[in-house]
This record gives sequence, C-alpha cells and structure tokens, in this order.
Amino acid sequence: MAEENGNQRYYRAPCPGCGAPVEFRSAQSTHAVCPYCQSTVVRQGDTLARTGKMAELFDDFSPLQLFAAGRIQDKPFTLIGRLQYTYPGGRWTEWIAALDGDRTGVLSEDNGAYVFALPFDLQRTAPPWNELRVGATTAFAGQSYAVTSNEQVALTSAQGELPHLPELGRSFAMVELRNDKGLVLSIDYGTQPPASYLGRSVQLEDLQLTGLREESAKDEKGRSFNCPNCGSPVTVNFADSKSITCRSCNSIVDLSQGIGGELKHATQDEPVRPLIALGSMGQLQGAQWQVVGFQHRMGSAPGDDELFGWDEYLLYNKKRGFSFLVDAEDGWSMVKPTTGAPVMAENGSTATYLNKRYQQQYAYNAETTYVAGEFYWQVERGQKTFNRDFASGGALLSMERSANELTWSSGSKLDSGLVATAFKLDARKDMFKRADALPVSAASGMGCGTIVLIVVVIIIVLIIMSTCSNTNDSSGGYRSSGGSYGGYSSGGGHK
Repeated sequence: MAEENGNQRYYRAPCPGCGAPVEFRSAQSTHAVCPYCQSTVVRQGDTLARTGKMAELFDDFSPLQLFAAGRIQDKPFTLIGRLQYTYPGGRWTEWIAALDGDRTGVLSEDNGAYVFALPFDLQRTAPPWNELRVGATTAFAGQSYAVTSNEQVALTSAQGELPHLPELGRSFAMVELRNDKGLVLSIDYGTQPPASYLGRSVQLEDLQLTGLREESAKDEKGRSFNCPNCGSPVTVNFADSKSITCRSCNSIVDLSQGIGGELKHATQDEPVRPLIALGSMGQLQGAQWQVVGFQHRMGSAPGDDELFGWDEYLLYNKKRGFSFLVDAEDGWSMVKPTTGAPVMAENGSTATYLNKRYQQQYAYNAETTYVAGEFYWQVERGQKTFNRDFASGGALLSMERSANELTWSSGSKLDSGLVATAFKLDARKDMFKRADALPVSAASGMGCGTIVLIVVVIIIVLIIMSTCSNTNDSSGGYRSSGGSYGGYSSGGGHK
C-alpha cells in the first residue's frame, strides 16, 4: 500500500517470507531486503514477491547506517540501502542515497575514503569492459579520464532497498576511471545496459550527517588469533586488514585469505623502534588520529647505490579514514591517496592535479625494510616500488608504481614542532627536528656577526676541500647522504 509521510510518498507491503512490513521510500527502488528474515523481495506494483534470501552482512565497523541523513550540494538525502561487494583485492560498500524527488545517488565507502556519485549519461554506448585497460585514457561527455581499476567483482550481501540487485555471488566487471580534476567515473557492468555514476571525494563531516552509528555499536574487541610463529595472541582491529605484525616476535602475518585457516608469516629481525609509538593519538589537521601502522623504507636513485631511509606512520580517523605521516630527512609531511588521477608529463618532470602544477623533486627506487602494526593492504618486507615526488610550494604530490598498480598521494609539509606537540611529545621535540628546520632554528638565536663568521668559515673550508681534491686528482664527486632523493617519499599510497 502507498502512504504519505509529510511530502514523501512511500510504499509498504508485508514480506512474503515472514509477514513483517517492508518499506520502499524511493520510487527508483525495485528490490529490498526484509530487515527481519533477510528475504530478498522484488516490488510488483503494491505487492512483493520473494526471490531468495540475502547473506549476512559483514561488519565493517562503518560509522554509516541505514536512514542516516545528510546534505550534498545543499540538498537533503537519506541512506536507504547498502551493497557489499568483494573483489580479489578486498571489499567495499556502496550506500544507496535517496535524494529529492525520484533521484538516487551512491555513497561509496572503501577503507574510510568516501565518494558521492550521481547517475551519469556517458553520451555514448559504454565500451566492452575488456577494452578499458588499466592505464589507458578515454573520453566521456567531453572529459578525459584514465582507467584506474578494472576488476571482476561480486555482490556478497545487501541491506535495505535498492534500485537494482545483481545476482548474489555472480562475477561481473566494475570499471573505475579518474581524472586530474578529482572526478571519479564508475561503470557497472552488472546491469544491461551498464550503469554509470560520476562523483568526487567527500568528507563525512561536510555531509552534515545525522543518525550515524553509535560508537558503542562498534565491536571494540576485534578479532583475535594466535601468532603462527610464536603462539602469542594477536588482535585485528580493522575489518579489512590484509597484514598485521605480532607484537611479541615482530613477525608479519598475511591476513589476505582471512584468519580461519593456515596463516602465512614472515619473521623480522632487528626491529625498528618508531619515534611515535603504535596506538598513539594525535591531533593533526583538525582531526584526532591514531597510529595503527608503521613502516621503514629505504631508497636509492636509479643507477646509484647510495641508500637513504625514511619512516611512514599509517594514521586512522573514523570519519576521514587513513592517512600517512611521513618522516624523512628533509622534513615531515602528511599525505593520503588521491581521489583523482594526476596527469604527468611524458618525461616525468611535472604533474598536474586539481589545476595545480607540481615540479618533480626526486625519482627513486624504494623498498620496505621493516613493518609494524596493522595495514589495509598486504604489506611485505622487501616490497619494491618506483617513486616520483613532486612539490608546489608546501603542497606535495607523489607517484608510486609497483608491478600491478599505479597510485598517487597528495598532501602538505608539516612543521616538526607541530608533529611533536600533536602527539604530546614536546619533551622530545629535538628528536623531531629535520634538515628542513635546521637553518631556521639555528639562525633564530644568532646575531648577524655570528652568521657572517659562519659563512666565511664555510667558504674557507670549501676552498681547502677543492684544493685537496685537485691535488689528489680524485675522480669521485661529493654528495651528502640521506635526503638527496626521495625526501618526501610516496606516503604509502597503497590501496
């Protein structure tokens, strides 16, 4: 039967499985999942027909839930449905948002990153999914896009009401394209013709959401198992974690196949002690972050055997997802994976993103040498990538290429004192100072005469070094170690 609720017309009919009422708030919804018996039902006029039973939802600790309401572009919306998909690299969630009138949008959620998208007219027939190869560029409706993902996915569970419902467990293609303006175009080949959605990244706090899941509803106990190397208890706190380290023996445990069966592990000797301890809480960029992972990485320029190192801290915030705090020789920075796909010059000298042009600073090979904590991607000791770091003033942009993917991160430089204060480590503030801060901090307590004297001494030393070099007929050049390349690092731009 149809009813009026204020200005909103909705449908309600008894579930053919258990008789409980099932509501449809959007005229675009054709399917629903009964909240009482999990029957999958299809709407036929004002009656419902049962088509099967939905699998149980996987608890992903999302702050979102059905009937949470918010605003996008100053227009109201309500979350009325939820779809959970899996693919070889993990899982993600799509929330169906009922907007004004008969429109529905999609709020996608993946490892704490959110994209709000609306139905989009490609203005041409969608090409076959296998023609959209990762890395290729194409155009739709006058906009150029790079193909960033082409995966075979499957629906594993659903909740609420839905505009369409793919067959549970059936694989189909989902292609994602992005551009340098931050736009994300998704083509869903689970329908005929394929459905397409266009959106961009959003922050949950900007959506003015109400009715979010209560903090107490989250299972703080996590999942526990015994370390396959030493037998000590290990607790996994994030639903989609792919790797975790044992705090007792420092072994890296592979969680990509779940924790129910045999677990692969790799031992680590000579543990690295992070400057900021795992579990620490810090206030940065207007949000409270927790340190959940740490990795030490080494790099070298192509054709150069001189090594340098840096640290990356994986940070987590319930509403903002994951970011990376990078500690390098020439300074601290905070970055996170980009939503769009920057455009890089063919020679790699520049990259453009969101109408800003960045100059390349470093190009280098990188390798992970030590990890600790929990990660949403499968991290291994010895993982290798090729990185490019770009900068535009204090703004940073990094590219990281591995054998199977190309990822970008963007962010900004941070003052070392700010980082120490954020994690309540002011007593150890001197340990946070890096090369970028030394000239300023050193000069702040000196008079002009002292600075001039230092400059004169440096000139004399350089003359002596040059003379010695000529006398010895040395063919080797001099370059300081550490930070010559890769000073900003990729920021862990994994996905």
